[in-house]
Amino acid sequence: MTNDPSSRGSRSRLLRWLGLAGEAESGEETLDSIGLIRDVTAREIWLPAKRRLLAKVADFLIDHDLEVMPWTLEIAYDCVTGAKPKLAQMILERTEAGQPITIVWLEQVVREEEGETSSELLAALMSRLEDTLEEFASATTHARSATTEYGAALQQHVDDLEQVGRAGAVITELAALAKAMMHRTREIEHNLCESERRAMELQKSLDEARRVADEDHLTGLPNRRAFETLFEKEYAAAKASGEPLCVAFCDIDHFKRINDCHGHAAGDRVLKVVAETLSQISDARCHVARHGGEEFAVLFRALPPEKAWDRLDQARESIAERRLVNRATDMPFGRVTFSGGIADVFAYKTRSDALRAADEALYAAKQSGRNCILVAGQEPPPLRDAA
Repeated sequence: MTNDPSSRGSRSRLLRWLGLAGEAESGEETLDSIGLIRDVTAREIWLPAKRRLLAKVADFLIDHDLEVMPWTLEIAYDCVTGAKPKLAQMILERTEAGQPITIVWLEQVVREEEGETSSELLAALMSRLEDTLEEFASATTHARSATTEYGAALQQHVDDLEQVGRAGAVITELAALAKAMMHRTREIEHNLCESERRAMELQKSLDEARRVADEDHLTGLPNRRAFETLFEKEYAAAKASGEPLCVAFCDIDHFKRINDCHGHAAGDRVLKVVAETLSQISDARCHVARHGGEEFAVLFRALPPEKAWDRLDQARESIAERRLVNRATDMPFGRVTFSGGIADVFAYKTRSDALRAADEALYAAKQSGRNCILVAGQEPPPLRDAA
């Protein structure tokens, strides 16, 4: 071991950084002076790093007031290590907006991310299959056309040969051979027609599978993936035509309380009622989708924010005026309402910014007492009693 002072100083600084250098600088100097500084082991290097990581995980759970359990520990680990940057970004944005990070919200986000991943894989597979089917259909069509032409030419040759069949046995044998070839050609044509028919049936099944993949199974509305596709399409069309475009988020008020008091089956029925009411305002230029959980998304093309607000508020009033009853128990649900936020899409730089503005307007509506619709950028009304 070297006794070079500079070497001992570097080693001391390393031990200090690792938290292994003792409690006082005088202790380090004494060790250096008597030559007792030992080599640092691998465990002594990674152990402080592990402690720092565990401290960050613990800080994450404490900062967000989350229970300590395997699932939340996994979420915290993924966020502090950067394993799930998208989730970490969503948590940061929600925290900056002053909204709590709850287990219910985390379950919904993770479930939607997993659903999006599986939906994206399914969509990619279906797209590849659709391309293959189109190529196959095109190939069989061309082959069948060529086979038909070939069969017609053979038939003409057979007819010609039969006219001179009496000229000799050789010509007669050629005619028989041509007949056999023509018969086989017709079999091939029949098989190609059958393959083409099956390809068309498979294409129909693929179209149905694509429809199911884009549909929310509970409400029958387009799901989040389908909504994002619609948003992209309507954004391009509205921008090209110079028409206004608005996006809105709606969220059922106190939906957790409905589930807790009446059960998830009753909660599903409430979701269906709200979905049906929102569907009544949809048309060729107004699209309603279930965005996830108790949240719905609406696109209004060719309507300014004020007109979009009128239409959405009519749906809100329609729901608020109803008095729903749980048929399974005859217990009333109480007053079922929803809150909403609307954003003028072209007032923002990107579609993502517009979605964020609509979500913030929804949050402001919740903070203002619920059961109301707010337009992004406008001052919320005075706080009312919660619905």
